[in-house]
Amino acid sequence: MTTHQSQTQTLDLRPFTVAVPQDAVDDLQQRLARTRFAAEPADTAGTDDWSAGAPVTYLREMVAHWSNDFDWRAQEERMNAYPQFLTEIDGQTVHFVHVRSAAEDATPLLLLHTYPGSFVDFLDLVPHLTDDFHLVIPSVPGVGWSQPLADGAWDSRRIARTWDTLMRGLGYESYGAHGSDNGAIVSRELAMLAPEGFRGAHVLQLFSFPSGDPAESEQMTPADYGALEFAGWFQTVNGFAAMNASRPQTIAAALSDSPVGQLAYNELFENFGTGTSLLTRDQVLTQVSLYWFTNSSAGAARVYHADRDGEARVNEGRIGVAVFADDFRSMRPFAERDNTDIVSWTEHPRGGHFAAMEVPEDLAGAIREFYA
Repeated sequence: MTTHQSQTQTLDLRPFTVAVPQDAVDDLQQRLARTRFAAEPADTAGTDDWSAGAPVTYLREMVAHWSNDFDWRAQEERMNAYPQFLTEIDGQTVHFVHVRSAAEDATPLLLLHTYPGSFVDFLDLVPHLTDDFHLVIPSVPGVGWSQPLADGAWDSRRIARTWDTLMRGLGYESYGAHGSDNGAIVSRELAMLAPEGFRGAHVLQLFSFPSGDPAESEQMTPADYGALEFAGWFQTVNGFAAMNASRPQTIAAALSDSPVGQLAYNELFENFGTGTSLLTRDQVLTQVSLYWFTNSSAGAARVYHADRDGEARVNEGRIGVAVFADDFRSMRPFAERDNTDIVSWTEHPRGGHFAAMEVPEDLAGAIREFYA
């Protein structure tokens, strides 16, 4: 495995505070008050039927909470409890949180957010990790305050190189990474990039699937078959991935003009209505509001578009995975085929795609175990 020679760049760090203008908050409230909800077939009207997507009953309830009870300013206070910065790397404005541990010899750790999440994914996780880790939590180019998007070529490899430059610029010669979904893909890219001093990637998913070779089925356990069935179901509901990869600017036009459209499109937060999501209404609405206020829908979708032609590669770098019960469940025979140095595999009975928000203590334990 070839080690990537990192480039140390002097970074111009500018302290940043989240402060959405009041007229933007007022505009959101006015738009919510004027929401025109979608028409429904008579046989499902008024029901909680998610079979064709987010039902109007769910959206009405969420809009009522968003309008009457959700407190964006309180969420800003949560974000601003941690030091935030802006800098420029490879022509791109990058926003990140940087929380130093009181222990000088703590392990530097990147926390890489998923889609349709943001750096907010990790706010509840931070207190569980700062005894052992210096934390750097960047926003993907095009998401949140990593704006404006410099160009549309921000694929996972380029993002991985950018985060390596960020860590070197912050003075970290050795570090690790943790991520979910897009964050897991970028973490694995870092393991393949193998920058000097990289301590490994810990992820929530290893996206490895059967190749079609009949011999592979001989290695599968009943749990693997269950995971494969779940993956097949997921393919029937994740139309957003195909849309983002093929027509990101088209869907962004709709999402950028409708906050309720953004909420409906982000049904992954609700596990597509399976009833297994542990997220609160405020957790969901904080993420959707952040995307709305920063007009992030186009930038977030662009990552899928940039990655659409990426080829499968074997990762020889150190990696570990935490499998949560209500998330995509990595299938070990295929994960080991595509990743030759899996050093940690933990399974957890509670939690899903957004484990950092759902069960932060459980996830923190898995991360500590990997880097111990």
